[in-house]
Amino acid sequence: MRAPRSSTCLLCFCLLASGGRAAAPRAPEYVVIVNAANSASSVERKFLSDAFLKKTTRWSGGQAIRPVDQSVDSAVRRRFSEEVLERSVTAVRSYWQQVIFSGRDVPPPELSGDESVLEYIKNHAGAVGYVSGGASTAGARVLSVR
Repeated sequence: MRAPRSSTCLLCFCLLASGGRAAAPRAPEYVVIVNAANSASSVERKFLSDAFLKKTTRWSGGQAIRPVDQSVDSAVRRRFSEEVLERSVTAVRSYWQQVIFSGRDVPPPELSGDESVLEYIKNHAGAVGYVSGGASTAGARVLSVR
């Protein structure tokens, strides 16, 4: 009978430490958005990574993918790069320096902030980007990442 008491004490301690209320669910650190005309509702992480590194250039319907990044010092970009591209922002910048030097392509445009990214997404067919979890996504379609 000791284990249930220990569990109960631990639960009480956690409730007291949180001020007696359960922790509210946190918003995701970023959400992936596309132009509203895009019919996709979800995307695989690998496809998204390839799109931002321009290894994949077309949506399944044939439309050109137009990725857009946030500024290099953005926390949301850092998190997106680590989770989706599986690279640090510095490593991604190094990748693009090599691609540019070889003359193969240029990186996605870098915009400053969620509002700028949202406007880009709304105004460019084929666009894909990401914004902070609590940002407005009005006029864009939110994709789930698998």
